[in-house]
Amino acid sequence: MTDGVAQSLQPATGQADDRLIVALDLPNVAQAQDLVTKLGSSVSFYKIGYQLAFAGGLELARDLKAEGKHVFLDMKLLDIDNTVAKGVENVCAMGVDMLTLHAYPKAMRAAVEAARGSSLCLLGVTVLTSMDEADLVDAGYEYDPYTLVLRRAEQAATAGMGGIVCSANEAAAVRKVIGPAMNIVTPGIRPAGAAAGDQKRVMTPSDALAAGATHLVVGRPISAAADPVAAATAIVTEMNA
Repeated sequence: MTDGVAQSLQPATGQADDRLIVALDLPNVAQAQDLVTKLGSSVSFYKIGYQLAFAGGLELARDLKAEGKHVFLDMKLLDIDNTVAKGVENVCAMGVDMLTLHAYPKAMRAAVEAARGSSLCLLGVTVLTSMDEADLVDAGYEYDPYTLVLRRAEQAATAGMGGIVCSANEAAAVRKVIGPAMNIVTPGIRPAGAAAGDQKRVMTPSDALAAGATHLVVGRPISAAADPVAAATAIVTEMNA
């Protein structure tokens, strides 16, 4: 992914489907390691966000990479250009595969320049899948989620980002805006019959892929399952159906 532009990831260990990213949204590294151990070769790609990052998750990210796994750091960076750039430089040195930042044009341009020549795929976060139109109004935005997602997707493509994070509900429209090359990573994925939880814009795995998503982020339907391997396998089966 030279200069932050998307390309296919090399297969990780095991027989996993690299399009499935399991969110390690767990309170501590011990629980995250336990889940990774249980999942074994059935999962090759993991997301580490704020909760785990602040509890030793960055070291776990390095360990996962050493084990041949793919790692997505969901840090949603946003700051002045120099701070974003310096942060991205250090993330590049970690060797992880994906990093999120909020899709603000100046921040994205700074991040793309900082990642130039590395293998890091930069993802622009458009609108959080936990937010609906009322939430955006409360936050002072003049756009509805759909309009804002498309605006930010176009800005991310112009900036040279490697991909977009958006709800699967907007994936088809985003794909038309950004073209075929960029990744579309969709959280808020719920297998048929699963509880939506705090997500407001959700979609099933097969529908998300059909809409144009390249990677699906799944958390609680796997991490909270009585049998995480069976849950992950069922999702991959649905993805390939």
